[in-house]
Amino acid sequence: MLMFRNTAIGVLAAGLFSSVGFAQSKISFVEYDLPNGLHVILHQDNSTPIVAVSVLYHVGSKNENPERTGFAHFFEHLLFEGSANIARGEFDKYIQTAGGANNANTSQDRTFYYEVLSSNQLELGLWLESERMLHAKVENIGVETQREVVKEEKRQRVDNQPYGSLMEEVFKRAYKQHPYRWVPIGSMEHLNAAKLEEFMEFYKTFYVPQNATLSIAGDLDIEKTKQLIEKYFGSIPKGTREIPRPKVVEPPLGKEIRDTVFDKIQLPAVVQAYRIPAQGTSDYYALQVLTTLLSGGGSSRYNRSIVYEQQKAIATFAFPFPLEDPGVFIALGICNQETGPADLEKAMDAEAERLKKELISEAEKTKIINQIETSFIEQNQQVAGIAENLANYHVYYGDANLINTEMDRYRSVTSQDIQRVANQYLVKENRVVLYYLPQPSN
Repeated sequence: MLMFRNTAIGVLAAGLFSSVGFAQSKISFVEYDLPNGLHVILHQDNSTPIVAVSVLYHVGSKNENPERTGFAHFFEHLLFEGSANIARGEFDKYIQTAGGANNANTSQDRTFYYEVLSSNQLELGLWLESERMLHAKVENIGVETQREVVKEEKRQRVDNQPYGSLMEEVFKRAYKQHPYRWVPIGSMEHLNAAKLEEFMEFYKTFYVPQNATLSIAGDLDIEKTKQLIEKYFGSIPKGTREIPRPKVVEPPLGKEIRDTVFDKIQLPAVVQAYRIPAQGTSDYYALQVLTTLLSGGGSSRYNRSIVYEQQKAIATFAFPFPLEDPGVFIALGICNQETGPADLEKAMDAEAERLKKELISEAEKTKIINQIETSFIEQNQQVAGIAENLANYHVYYGDANLINTEMDRYRSVTSQDIQRVANQYLVKENRVVLYYLPQPSN
């Protein structure tokens, strides 16, 4: 069970590598609500005997008490401990015995669980997820066990990972009021101080049917699956607590924020984080195209200019951070041995200025759209990706059918849109700049 992988440096390197676009077949689905508020989405694809069962809970780190950060991610771990009908440590064994795979992740906006199973094991997946929703064991032995697991994860993925603190360092400077100012791993001090009653309260508040989306894709029969869902989820009572949704509007950054972070690294790095609108907005799509232009593969502008031609960096990345509320666009460069961070920053700024002054050609824009489309289609080539995307589109946009129409939003982005968002958002008074430097030797 992992934190949402946006916190790992490997995801910073994840790009869109192919430049060949091709059409995606329409993904059909049915969706409905149970009387208890659980939203259900079903996609039938009988081409292979595999099924993905997923549940998205609309709770992430932004829903936490500022004095108890890390709860959402902690529960991602805790809810594999077992239930009233599943012994401790047995949850994963059920999946392994059935020859399946399972995992979970947490972001600022959601907690997501899934199982991928042979289609004849669909009922097993439904039973396990219904147990997690209704009968999870929130007890001292599990809490104490998972406290240590989360501490070890933080040590491995943040404290002892080169540049591992990047997200934490960016977000605590980019936000002062909104709960995005802390990241999903949260505070170990908060988790240590929390009482069992607080964990139980969190579970009863957020792990309820009306805060969940059950999305299933693969080799299934729609009507039979509906009957199984009713069997396992229909009797789960609706939650009685109000589900907290932050309404904080973060004010503009107002000025450039610069700082230095000393880390266990060998090569300096430059991080630029610009505040941007929420995912789903028209400007967000334009910024997504812009970032693919900058760092989407070997022929991207960052890679071609800064890495190969100028040889000022060994690697460069750029990506908009997709968040339900206004987020950040992050550009990152890791210096080569002969280049200092100031020179690398100038090179990165030069590419931003070029975007502000010059319209990209239609040929270059078409190439970028093709890259995005290829990546989009690859996500939907497996039933697990389809189940996740259907849930995401429903929860974040209120429209699961965006799985079939979202590429139209990317195709509608013009060269003028890219130039406009570059001028509007990639400005110094709207950014955080961090220099990551090696820790001084004693």
